[in-house]
Amino acid sequence: MYTAAEAILNDVKKLLKDNFPDTDLNVVDQAYEFAKHAHEGQFRLSGRPHIDHAIATGQLLASWRMPPNLVIAGILHDVSEDTEYTVQDIEEHFGQDVRSIVEGETKLSTLHYRGRERYAENLRKMFFAIAKDVRVVMVKFADRIDNLKTLNFFQEEKQQRIARESIEIYAAVANRLGMSVIKGELEDLAFKYIHPKEYEWVLGLVQTKMQEREGHIEKTKNIVEEDLQKNNIEGISIHGRVKHLYSLYKKLLEKDRDISKIYDIIAKRIIVPTIQDCYATLGILHQRWKPLKGRIKDYIAQPKPNGYQSLHTTVFCEDGEIVEFQIRTPEIHEEAEFGIAAHWFYTEHGKKSVPTDANIKWLKDLAEIQKNIQDQAKFLEAMDSLKIDFFRNRIFVFTPKGDVIDLPEGATPIDYAYNIHTEVGDHCTGVRINDQFVQLNTHLQSGDIVEIITDKNRKGPSSDWLDFAKTPHAREKIKEASRNKKFSGWLRDIVRKK
Repeated sequence: MYTAAEAILNDVKKLLKDNFPDTDLNVVDQAYEFAKHAHEGQFRLSGRPHIDHAIATGQLLASWRMPPNLVIAGILHDVSEDTEYTVQDIEEHFGQDVRSIVEGETKLSTLHYRGRERYAENLRKMFFAIAKDVRVVMVKFADRIDNLKTLNFFQEEKQQRIARESIEIYAAVANRLGMSVIKGELEDLAFKYIHPKEYEWVLGLVQTKMQEREGHIEKTKNIVEEDLQKNNIEGISIHGRVKHLYSLYKKLLEKDRDISKIYDIIAKRIIVPTIQDCYATLGILHQRWKPLKGRIKDYIAQPKPNGYQSLHTTVFCEDGEIVEFQIRTPEIHEEAEFGIAAHWFYTEHGKKSVPTDANIKWLKDLAEIQKNIQDQAKFLEAMDSLKIDFFRNRIFVFTPKGDVIDLPEGATPIDYAYNIHTEVGDHCTGVRINDQFVQLNTHLQSGDIVEIITDKNRKGPSSDWLDFAKTPHAREKIKEASRNKKFSGWLRDIVRKK
């Protein structure tokens, strides 16, 4: 009878053998036994043995098709930090390469999200670790995802910090490296702790939509398969892709919470052998169904900054359904899901993987900055010169206690107030920025220290705030309060008339 950890170990070995047939599985067994012995008697807050977390981290890496040394480093990632064993011991048993990955991951483990200097220093550590060896960050991603799965055992304050850090730093970095699967999982796991009510609402919407469209999905798939085969496009794969919950939530806020305005909740993904087949498939779809104006996107000819490629189109089907299709080759699909990690897999198997060029250049630029900047004072300036995409159009301001608040450019104190809490926004009467009283429509700048003045007797927000509130969240809360106020007034009128 296998323990939970042993069952996961067997899965790790199967994944490695499938993806890297030359893997020495004896070394994987040795890594497991070493970690098990090192963590003996250690338990997580969940009550599970620590070895369960160690092997689960390795399992995630193996499922992402990471090379054997990286998976082994994942299994051993907590050994030098949490046990009496050192990185020298790891090197002695598993070699210098595994030691280097574990050592780099351990240095990142102190990353926390608090205070301006601390924040800049933490980001600097993250970026420089990526520049030195991006594999280190892959272990950190796997470690963080498994930790998020047991976040319910932590106190609320720590839950909030870890969840926000996961979205605002880890998911952002995963996105910049083109790793949509990892980005989506980080965001969705953190989402339920940052906005629990909204999480349940979005989850319910998706489940309802899937039930409604179950039959339509299969019907559409059969039609497309038949059309492509008639046109001699073989070796195809068609499946549905459900939009990640946090990504859907952000889009719902942009669309005034109207789910009927979002067409890619369940998109059809068509995988065809060649790029030529991608364009031929696009033409075949448009022969059968009329495309929506402005919804055809060619990311193959013009990839996104993070290297993402695909053809997108949205069409009207016969039964009135509006469906988005994403068309790509198997190689492009792997790139879209796993970004630079797919590059390693294809390189290992002697195949070329072009779309990661943008990510590799970004890593080289980071390495160049690393040579020249060793203190956080100059770090934020360097980010601007590098034009790091996930910080473009974002600002970082601070609460009086030093917590970092991430907002879009052009955000005002009202956006900041609602980001803190709905009650703070609803009862806001004024603001001090850097110890100076300013107007509520003032545009915030990165580095500002913002203090909201509130009055508990205030009857709610002013509808005039909609003229300058920028974030969908703030605008929705202001509209909601305005609707409630109108309803209360209508109710009072009814009572008076009676």
